[in-house]
Amino acid sequence: MEKAKLDRINELAKKSKETPLTEEELAEQYELRQEYIREIRMSFGAMLDNTVIQYPDGSRKSLKKDDK
Repeated sequence: MEKAKLDRINELAKKSKETPLTEEELAEQYELRQEYIREIRMSFGAMLDNTVIQYPDGSRKSLKKDDK
């Protein structure tokens, strides 16, 4: 996610603690948070796809989802 968008999320969070947000700001905050969550989930999924468990007997198993 772009740094400007992350800064805006943080700016809106800080502002919401001081004063109530307008309807437009609430909608913007919601959309930015949803975009952030989507990107985190994609990143985490990619990380898991590249993770391998190695058992004591030396065998290895990938955590990639099975294509069924």
